[in-house]
Amino acid sequence: MTSKSPSVRAVSASSIADLPCSKTPAAPGALNHDPPHEAPRRPTAGHRRGPFWETRPVDPADLVLRYGDRVTHVERVPAREAVVEPWPDWVDPGVRAMYEAEGIATLWGHQAEALHHVHEGRHTVISTGTASGKSLVFQAPALTDLAAGRTGSSLRGNRMPTVLYLAPTKALAADQLRRLAGATAFARPATVDGDNSREERAWARDHANYLLTNPDTLHHTILPGHARWTRVLGGLTHVVVDECHHYRGVFGAHVAHVLRRLRRICQHYGADPTFVLSSATVADPEVFAGRLTGLDVVPVTDDASPHAARTVALWEPPILPGVGTTGPDADPRAVVRRSATSEAGELLTDLVVGGVRTLAFVRSRRGAESVAATAQRRLREVDPELVRRVATYRGGYLPEERRELEQRLRSGDLLGLASTNALELGIDIAGLDAVITVGFPGTRAALQQQFGRAGRSGRDSIGILVARDEPIDTYLVHHPEALLGRAVEASVFDPDNPYVLGPHLAAAAQEIPLTEDDFAMFGPRTEEGVAALEAAGWLRRRPAGWFWTKRDRASDLADIRSSGGAPVQIVDGTTGRLIGTVDGGSADSTVHEGAVYVHQGDVHVVDEYDVEHGVAMVHRDDPDYSTSARSVTEIAVVATERTTQWGDAAMSFGSVEVVNQVVSYLKRSTSGGGVLGEEVLELPARSLQTKAVWWTLDAEAVARTMAHDDVPGSAHAAEHAAIGLLPLLATCDRWDIGGVSTALHPDTGTLTVFVYDGYPGGAGFAERGYEVAATWLRVTRDAIAACACRDGCPSCVYSPKCGNGNEPLDKAGAIRLLDALLVDAPAA
Repeated sequence: MTSKSPSVRAVSASSIADLPCSKTPAAPGALNHDPPHEAPRRPTAGHRRGPFWETRPVDPADLVLRYGDRVTHVERVPAREAVVEPWPDWVDPGVRAMYEAEGIATLWGHQAEALHHVHEGRHTVISTGTASGKSLVFQAPALTDLAAGRTGSSLRGNRMPTVLYLAPTKALAADQLRRLAGATAFARPATVDGDNSREERAWARDHANYLLTNPDTLHHTILPGHARWTRVLGGLTHVVVDECHHYRGVFGAHVAHVLRRLRRICQHYGADPTFVLSSATVADPEVFAGRLTGLDVVPVTDDASPHAARTVALWEPPILPGVGTTGPDADPRAVVRRSATSEAGELLTDLVVGGVRTLAFVRSRRGAESVAATAQRRLREVDPELVRRVATYRGGYLPEERRELEQRLRSGDLLGLASTNALELGIDIAGLDAVITVGFPGTRAALQQQFGRAGRSGRDSIGILVARDEPIDTYLVHHPEALLGRAVEASVFDPDNPYVLGPHLAAAAQEIPLTEDDFAMFGPRTEEGVAALEAAGWLRRRPAGWFWTKRDRASDLADIRSSGGAPVQIVDGTTGRLIGTVDGGSADSTVHEGAVYVHQGDVHVVDEYDVEHGVAMVHRDDPDYSTSARSVTEIAVVATERTTQWGDAAMSFGSVEVVNQVVSYLKRSTSGGGVLGEEVLELPARSLQTKAVWWTLDAEAVARTMAHDDVPGSAHAAEHAAIGLLPLLATCDRWDIGGVSTALHPDTGTLTVFVYDGYPGGAGFAERGYEVAATWLRVTRDAIAACACRDGCPSCVYSPKCGNGNEPLDKAGAIRLLDALLVDAPAA
C-alpha cells in the first residue's frame, strides 16, 4: 500500500495580489480559497480598518488577503485521495456492523496494515495524520476480543478480557468514551480519573471491561492499589497509549516507568497485553515508542486517508509606536509589536461574523480569556446575538462545563472558541473550518495537531499562526521553510534520569517486591538505583526481593508532571482563600515578597513569602507597576560526557551544577515601562544537578573577533537567542531550559555559553541541542541577523525571563561571535 505526499503551493506575502481572483463571493462559512475580486487596500500598521465583512461575505482565504500587510506567507496544501482496503475476516461481525453503521464500509490502507500487526500480537505504533482514523486501529481489535469474551471463547484462565486506554488529558478520555457509545453490545466502558465519584470508580473497578484513564491515575491509584484492580489488570489484552507524542521531557521519562510498572504487574497476574500507540505527530515513531514502552514496536506511518485542501497562513502583528523608540536615547525594549492576543481577538471576530466555525488556541488561561473577551466586545458592537456564540475553554472548569462547551462546539451552536491546548489532542470536533494559533505552540508537532482540528468533516480549512514578539515566532514567520513541509521534532526524554528512576523503583517495590529479574525492564541504572535506595533505608532486601520500608505511599515520591520541588500555595491574606499554586522551582522569582502576581486576570501583591512552608500571602491591589526578579547564577561542570571540536571552537555535553539565587526585583511602570526602583531580597540559593550543552571559543579567536569589552554582551545575547530557538529542534519550551554565559569560565578557561535543562537530572533537551548543534546555532545566528531592530529587541535577543534584566546585550557582537564559532562547524 502506498500513498503520495501532496504537492504544496507556497505564496509569499509580496505575491498575494497575484493570486487568481474569485468570480463570486463565498457563502458564509464556505471555504472558497480564491482571493477577492479586487486587491485589498492596505491599512496603516497598528490601526484597525473597518471590518471587511461590511462589503462582502467572508471567506477565510479572503480574510488573509484583506490583512495582507500582516501576512508573511501563505501555503496551500491540495486535497488528497484515499487508498482503501477491505475489512479483515477476523474482525467480529457485530463490531464491523457497528462501524458500517457509521459509514465505514472499507478501511484506509494504513488502518488495514496496522490492524494486521495488532491482530498478530505485535506491539504497534500508528503515526498518521490528524483525522486519519487511528482510533479504529486500537478499538476494532480490542472490541473483537471483548465480543469473544462474552461468549466465553477468549477467557484468560478465569478472567474475562479487558482493555486499558491511556490519554494524556481527561478531555481526550471523555471523548473516547463518547465514541464507544455504540459498542455497548461488547464493551462496558468507564473513565477513571479525578472527576469520578467514589461510586463511579467502584463500578469501573468491579464491572468495566474497557477502562479509560490517564498516566496520573494509573500511577497514583491503579498500580499502587493493583490488588483491588486484579480483574482489570489480569485480563488485559490491549493497552492503548493515545497521543503518545505528548510524553516528552521529564513527563515522558515518568510515563515510561509508569508503563514498565504496568507491564510488571500484568506479568504478575498472567496477562501479556499488546501495546498500541497512536500519534499524528511523532518523529521516529518506532524508536520513540520503543523507548516509551521498553518493547519492540512496529511502526505504521504511510497515511492513506483522504484529506481536504488546507490553507496555512503565517501572520506577524504590526509594530506599535512606543515610548522612547526614536533618537539616540531610544530604548529597544520599548519597540514592541501589537499583541498576538489582540490580533487573534479581531480575527476571531471577523470569522464569527462570517459564520466560520473557528477554534483559537492560546498558550495561557489568561490569554484565552482575553481573546474571547476581545471578540465578544467587538461582536457586541456589530451583532449582539453573536456574543453568546463565543466562549472560552480552559483548565479549571468543572467537568460538566467542559462537556457542555465541547457539545456546543460540535453542534455548531458555538461559532468561536478560545482555548488553551486542552483541546489540542485528538478530540473529535467535526465541522470546524478555521484554527487560529496564537504564538508558536513550542513544536511543529503541536502546530500540526492544532491545525488538524479543522477540516475533519472533509471540508477545506485554514490554519493561521499569529506570531508573538519572541525570537522563535519571528524567525518562523519569516522562514516558512523551517516550519512547513518539515518533519516534526524529535521527542526527547531520558528514562535513565536518576531523579525519575529512583521514585519509580520505590513505587514498584511497594507494589511487588523488586528482584534482580526486574532490573532489565527498568534500564541499565536500575542496580545502581536500588543500591542507593537500600543505602538510604527506603528499601530492605529479603529472600523474596527488595521491599519498601516506609509507611508513606512510594508513588507520592514522583509527581509525574512536576518540574521538581513542592508547589507553593498562594493564599489571599484577607479571606484565607487558596487562589492558586506555583511550581516550587519558579516560586522565588514569581511570588517573592513585594511581587505583583496576576491570577485569572486579578492583580495581587505578595505580602509575605514563607519559603520553609511553601506559602505566599497576597492581597488584591491595582499597582501602577509590574515586578521582575533579578538573580545571580553560577554553573560548574561536574562531568564532561561528550565533546566535538570545531577548529577554535568546541561543543560539549555533560553534567553540571547550577546555583541560582534571586537577589532583588525591579519595579517597572506599567505606563511607560521605565524602572521605578529596585528592592533587595534575602532568599536562599537553590542548587540544581542537571545536564547541559555548552560551547567554547579559543581566547585568541575571541580576541580576533571583538574587543574585550564587547564579549560579555555578545555572549549573553547569543545565549538568549539560542534558548529561544532550541524549541525549533527539540520538543521543549524556552521555559524548560536555562542558560549562563561568561567571558571566562573557571572550568573551561575561556569564553563559554551554557544551555541547561531546567529539571533535576536533565530532560533530554540539552542533549538534543548537542546532537543538532551546527543547525541550531546557524538558525540562531540567522534569526538575530534577520531581525529589523537596531540594537536588539524581544524578537531576537531579549528574554522575558532574564535574571539580569537583559543587560548587557550586544546584538551585533552576538552575530560576530556566532560567525566565529561556526567557521569550522560541520554542514547541517
